[in-house]
Amino acid sequence: MSTIINAIPTYILTAVISAVFYFALKQSQAFIHAKVIHAKTESSRAAWSCAAQLADNAVASLVGKDMAGHEKFRQATDIVQQALQKQGIKNIDLNAIETLIQSAYEKSALTPTIDPTSKQAQTTKTATIPAGQAPAIDPMKGEK
Repeated sequence: MSTIINAIPTYILTAVISAVFYFALKQSQAFIHAKVIHAKTESSRAAWSCAAQLADNAVASLVGKDMAGHEKFRQATDIVQQALQKQGIKNIDLNAIETLIQSAYEKSALTPTIDPTSKQAQTTKTATIPAGQAPAIDPMKGEK
């Protein structure tokens, strides 16, 4: 009888330790899963930032070239694709690269634009406003 009484605390202790270990394991799995998702997000953000920077550089390098616009666009796309492959970034497809190139052309202050209101086709430089510096629009005043 004394053996049974002495054995009960061992089983209880084993059950409690097993339950604590199980819950600690489940909590650590959730923590590790959150860290993996965060790491993938940061890696993707870095890849997109790198691709956007490469697109900006490719557009800037081709602005002064004596080529047609579609040839510059194709060459800039090829430059960005090759640079991404050298960096080992494979999860950005061709449509996304073309979108980044188009965005870089639109943002570039070096790219001339044609003023549709002028009689002559004059080239003008577009001014970029730094982020957070644009004047606020008052909805109560409306358009002038």
